[in-house]
Amino acid sequence: MLSTFKRTAFVLLSIALVFSLAACGGGNSSQVPSEGTTKQEGGGDSGKESQKEVKLTFQNAYPDETNIQHRVMRKLIDDYTAANPAIKIEIDSLNMDQQKIKLKTQAASDSMPDITVVNASAQMEPFVTGGKLAPLDDILAREGLGDSFQTGILDYYKFDDHIYALPDGNNVAAVYYNKELFEQAGVAVPKTFEELVQAAKTFNERGIIPMVVGEKETWTGSYFFMNIVLRLAGPGFLNEILAGKKDFMDPAFVESIAKMKEFIQVNGFQEGATSYDYDMAENLFITGKTAMYFMGTWATAAIEDSDIVDKIGVFAFPTVNGKGDPNEFMLGPGTGFALAANSPHLAEAKDFLHYYMLNYPKVSFEMKNAVGLAQKVEGDFQAAGYSKLAMDVLDMFKSVNGGDIAFDNTMDPSTTQVHLNSIQNLFASKISPEEAAKEHQNAFEENKQ
Repeated sequence: MLSTFKRTAFVLLSIALVFSLAACGGGNSSQVPSEGTTKQEGGGDSGKESQKEVKLTFQNAYPDETNIQHRVMRKLIDDYTAANPAIKIEIDSLNMDQQKIKLKTQAASDSMPDITVVNASAQMEPFVTGGKLAPLDDILAREGLGDSFQTGILDYYKFDDHIYALPDGNNVAAVYYNKELFEQAGVAVPKTFEELVQAAKTFNERGIIPMVVGEKETWTGSYFFMNIVLRLAGPGFLNEILAGKKDFMDPAFVESIAKMKEFIQVNGFQEGATSYDYDMAENLFITGKTAMYFMGTWATAAIEDSDIVDKIGVFAFPTVNGKGDPNEFMLGPGTGFALAANSPHLAEAKDFLHYYMLNYPKVSFEMKNAVGLAQKVEGDFQAAGYSKLAMDVLDMFKSVNGGDIAFDNTMDPSTTQVHLNSIQNLFASKISPEEAAKEHQNAFEENKQ
């Protein structure tokens, strides 16, 4: 694979170019078939058995059927099966943490679903090296599908010059905020972490929940925490650890844990945060019950679909102790759709995934789910009725000037699990920042290859 920094440079350049074009309705986006174009070409031997009923299992991380991402998925599946009645698709929808656990179990027992989702880079590597995923180079070559992806984004899913997953998103992390609640509390948009802490105190005094997090799914707290690390340690900190140039006892990492504890201790997040999953947490924000929501910009679609979209603004994660560049972001290459290498219906699964991804940008754009896609989008967002929030997020993409990908997309799975547990434990434990940092270092040393 390309180095993290090279991949990041490719993706950031692509984000700035693609979204500046898409927002004004221009650009040379690849053509996406019009709705109803479902006939597939080059589907291996699937045509020979086109009259036989085939059932494909589609595992995904969109468990909330009311969520816009689930509805986009449902439409694409319904359109495909309507045009291909011999194909039956069984949906297995789980939250992200549940899906990761289930997929590991399925991979160990050689019972993986035909279609599943994997996270980029380090998280998907064990599935690739274990021979569990099918390379997708052949369907990328069909009808220009490969050209529909933003430059460099597929490198996050590449091993030994083969692509093993197709991503649905390419996002950055940001803070969404309820302008009405900010005004009620007399709080200005925080430009520093210290102001963010003070804002949390003020909101609590006014009886308003400052920020929501779905920490039952442990990656959410990690995502917030790693923004603090990005500000205090700068981009590439985890890569320096992997290269042996730094370790987790580094003062910047220890201080990052202390800052995370500080925000938790001033009740910056909702009470019982570890009992809220992603959908529960997001619902708390989009129903107007909390002032802020820190999440990847994929959340724009759910907010766009809510009754309070006109009240919502967005801002970049602030500086911490005067350090960090607000134009450096936590980058979210997104989950990728992958196929089981031992699927008995691999040709049919490839045909379906090709259709799904080729039509994903068009259907997402029509359903107002097209902010932060991994693929180029054809259309004028403003003319299509996207909100001011969506346009503000598109503008934010243009300001991106570097950053890092998440902890769990960088480090080995065993060290990652210790990290996720350690950050979750900060919500209840009295463990010191130094002790938490030592947990990370011990796990890394035990698992480094």
